[in-house]
Amino acid sequence: MQAATKVTERTATAASGATVTIFAFSGDIASTSKDAIMGAYNGLSSSATKLLLDFTGVDYINSSGIAIIIQMLLEASKTNAHTIGIFGLTPHFNKVFTMVGVAKYATMSPDEATALAAL
Repeated sequence: MQAATKVTERTATAASGATVTIFAFSGDIASTSKDAIMGAYNGLSSSATKLLLDFTGVDYINSSGIAIIIQMLLEASKTNAHTIGIFGLTPHFNKVFTMVGVAKYATMSPDEATALAAL
């Protein structure tokens, strides 16, 4: 049984001084996660231009979940509304995200401090 995806939103400050919105995911990310993930993304304030995706609370991501993340990244790239970073992936999922081309749309960092410095 999959653990329901939760998205917790918080803010932090980038090294540049800019405000960054952080979506902290928890649970599993699968096809059932679409409403939670895309709902959070579509509900972002228009003033939020920098976004970090925190995967430290995620144990499992299947191919449908990766497709949802890619969908969100593609929407962001179409409008150029958001600069997106990712952190907290396990080594396995870091490799998978790199292989499927996520790095073309988001910076990938090992931890929050590095991710904030990259924005």
